[in-house]
Amino acid sequence: MALRALQTLGETHVTKGLGRLTTGIMTGGQGSYIQFDDGRKLLDFSTGIGVTSLGHCHPKVSKAAADQCMNIVHAQCSIAFHEPYLRLIERLLPVMPHPSLDSFFFWNSGSEAVEAALKMSRIVTGRPNVICMQGGYHGRTYGAMSVTRSKTIYFEGNGALAPGAFSIPYPYWHHFGLSPNTSPAELANMSLYQLKLLLAQSTAPKDTAAIIIETVMGEGGYVPAPPEFLRGVREICDEHGIMLIIDEVQCGFARTGKFWAVEESGVRPDILLSAKGLANGFPLSAIISRKEVTDQLKPGMMGGTYAGNAVSCAAAVAVVDAIKEEKILANVNARSSELFAALKALAAEPDVAPHINEVRGKGLMVGVEFASTTYPLPNAAQAIPKLASLVSAKCLEKGLVLLTTSIYEVVRFIPPLNISEQEMKDGIKVFSDAVREVIQEHSK
Repeated sequence: MALRALQTLGETHVTKGLGRLTTGIMTGGQGSYIQFDDGRKLLDFSTGIGVTSLGHCHPKVSKAAADQCMNIVHAQCSIAFHEPYLRLIERLLPVMPHPSLDSFFFWNSGSEAVEAALKMSRIVTGRPNVICMQGGYHGRTYGAMSVTRSKTIYFEGNGALAPGAFSIPYPYWHHFGLSPNTSPAELANMSLYQLKLLLAQSTAPKDTAAIIIETVMGEGGYVPAPPEFLRGVREICDEHGIMLIIDEVQCGFARTGKFWAVEESGVRPDILLSAKGLANGFPLSAIISRKEVTDQLKPGMMGGTYAGNAVSCAAAVAVVDAIKEEKILANVNARSSELFAALKALAAEPDVAPHINEVRGKGLMVGVEFASTTYPLPNAAQAIPKLASLVSAKCLEKGLVLLTTSIYEVVRFIPPLNISEQEMKDGIKVFSDAVREVIQEHSK
């Protein structure tokens, strides 16, 4: 069947519940670029939503996976150990954000990692409730979507979600109706106050198993958590015996310029979650905790048919090695400085400034929030409706894949961590030109 016919087959038979950014069939990927059946070659600043962090088909990672395919593909984790699983633990132990994190379980996806963390925290504490963040995203499976608060599309029509999930405002100025210039310390204090109220009014500490937080909120708008907020939550957890689950499914594994985003705050997670960039495109997630915690679990409480797949683990070992050998963290910080400087210069241009609320993020996890007609700031200039989507579409026309995120008008930059200086310049130029053109086309 020809590719054009396959496109029609897909449009007819793939569930409508899946959305797509563009038409066509992706036929290849190499480094920072992807190719389509119609000949398009696009600079990819989406990396499969933060997954192919070392670029498409990284030679060391792909070779490690291919070699493993010729050894053993499925070594079921409940039958015996397999070498890549243990090699991955060997590589991860030295890069943990705290030495207490020494017990590992590998699963397939970020949602499954969240499910495992929720289950583990309830078993270990004997408590039913979990506190999540307004704007947080943790997945689409039943338990994970019960602690997701970024968009109602992920759970609308499902009726009652899993019980025992409570939320507080994340330290994000929108959540308090404040200005983008509000200091992180003030936002942290306001969120911590709401947390204390919640524990006094809605879920008693003795009934609260865990608090789950994204160190940098992803789907909710690419908003970093102030370090003082994370430290304050840690203190409250310690006071009441509540477990702190740090979700770094998207922001971990060198994405923010540190191996783990939580390192900046010095906070110790009780459970740390990773996925996405962990295996550079192969399905794998990690649930990492303390041995003193996981020793309370009974054998069989954790598991899964494909959990800790040998090929995925082999790929992840190669990812960790490449991050060190190729000096990825240094590249992330260098390219991040260039990206932030260019975006802030663009946001200061007289014709553009009224349309950009904020440039924010960490490392190569960067969001640009445009003015919104749906959630306007007080006294804001007349915003262009759906500006983020218009800019994303214009970038696509010009050869750059750039995604939107959240209920606000946000575009997100998630380029490869090993992106070159020239590729970064090329992407910035496309974005800057697209912003100027869209504003000119739609301004009244």
